[in-house]
Amino acid sequence: MNEDRLVDIVSEAAGSVPRLAWVGMEGIDLPLRLAGQPMAGKADAGVSLDDPEARGIHMSRLYLALERLADQDLTPARLREVLAHFLDSHHGLSQGAFLDLQGEALLRRPALISPLAGWKAYPMAIRSRLTPAGFEARLELSIGYSSTCPCSAALARQLIQERFDRDFAEQDTVDSRAMRDWLGGEQGIVATPHSQRSQAHLALRLAPEAETLPLVEVVDRVETALGTALQTAVKRVDEQAFALANGQNLMFCEDAARRLDRALRDQPGIEGFSLRVVHAESLHAHDAVARSQWNWQEG
Repeated sequence: MNEDRLVDIVSEAAGSVPRLAWVGMEGIDLPLRLAGQPMAGKADAGVSLDDPEARGIHMSRLYLALERLADQDLTPARLREVLAHFLDSHHGLSQGAFLDLQGEALLRRPALISPLAGWKAYPMAIRSRLTPAGFEARLELSIGYSSTCPCSAALARQLIQERFDRDFAEQDTVDSRAMRDWLGGEQGIVATPHSQRSQAHLALRLAPEAETLPLVEVVDRVETALGTALQTAVKRVDEQAFALANGQNLMFCEDAARRLDRALRDQPGIEGFSLRVVHAESLHAHDAVARSQWNWQEG
């Protein structure tokens, strides 16, 4: 069959109709590679339809162009190349192109003390645009951590002090061995502060000169700033170190947001961000949330 003789209905004139901001496809399965690791990704791809006489675009051309990303390390340059191909294949029809990629980046993370390590998934998305105004790429990322409530910790300490006063009320002095035994027993931990599994949701605008997608660098910086990253494989020594980290990093959601704001302003390759931290309360049925932005405009 001769393809040149097949009807191409999208090239037929549509008459005088409004321009369309975006036309394309969503949820395209695509093998991706980020930080040296493969992942099963989804792609949303499209172009603007600026020719008011054109009935539609050539979606197959967008689909085939995505092969340029299959099993290749994602970089800003490669994303821009694909977007430019979108526009070249729709010359005269489109002035803008977009490409959104979603998936879960798998990173191998070490234990706190022991030589163990394990894999942790980080939900992420890359949103890129190429328009007459230029190229823009944004990296979105979710990072889990543990947060211990400062108020709850203070109330727990108060209860421990009150229990101590009751248990040793008849003694004028307490020797160190008796104190140590009391602290090591259940009566010495009459109350514990509540902790919650928390999430930092980041949207980062990449600098125009960025050559890489700084996913690993951002994860490292965020987890260091928070001090209580979720763990993978652990021994008891790691679990104890995690308990120590939680006790030394008491955080309201406001504290976590401020820590991340300070850390991300110095991140190379980033020229703006919007962040949201969510502490999934173990005390309440609702969540505690804090937001921060720097040099950011909603896209």
